[in-house]
Amino acid sequence: MNQKTRILIVEDDMIIAANILVQLSNLGYEVIGIETRGEEAILHAKANIPDIILLDINLKGTINGVEAAIEINKYNKIPIIYLTANSDEATFSKAKATHPYAFISKPFNNLNLQRTIALVVDQIEENKVEVKDITEHFELMADRIFVRHNGRMVKLLLDEILYIEADRNYSNIITSNGNYLISTTLKVVEKEIKSPIFIRVHRSFMVNISKLDVVTDNHLEINRKVIPISKSFKQDLLKHLHTI
Repeated sequence: MNQKTRILIVEDDMIIAANILVQLSNLGYEVIGIETRGEEAILHAKANIPDIILLDINLKGTINGVEAAIEINKYNKIPIIYLTANSDEATFSKAKATHPYAFISKPFNNLNLQRTIALVVDQIEENKVEVKDITEHFELMADRIFVRHNGRMVKLLLDEILYIEADRNYSNIITSNGNYLISTTLKVVEKEIKSPIFIRVHRSFMVNISKLDVVTDNHLEINRKVIPISKSFKQDLLKHLHTI
């Protein structure tokens, strides 16, 4: 995996960037570029998609690392490892909301860099296997999915699904007629279901917005089930609701 892993370095301190470049090259990774500004990182990630981005949070310039990550994630969900140095709590919270794979605190040593990237590479490989194996438990059509339940594939119309709840490495699909537990993470289910009526509202919940009964500042209700809303997902949810 090392020789195939393509890494983009986004760091405005060229001494640190050059040191990272040398270390990654020695470990067999392919560094596809070094960018010093968030704007250039966004353009690079669109034109030449890396497997991993090493991204300094406190970039100088118009936008910082967190803002660059948000823009990049709009187009491609690229695994991000943040490089941090004395970030305040508000900045750290914003960075955490972009769901990075890891944080590396500055100053860092080469062993820390090596181990962190190795762990992230392992996570990427596990996700690839998970996506590859999804057809054993989950098949998708335009208006329905088929899930493996009690040894057979069961049809579920998308319109019948109320919400989907994460249960560690499983997902529990809640319908008006019953519940269906599948051995697929909510992250993968979210990637597979492209229907606009399904919106992620929390790290543990994805909901059918056509089934919403109540929406408040911090939770929503579907069929008397109270579901929390995360701040990081709230704005996207509100964009999909017709309010007066």
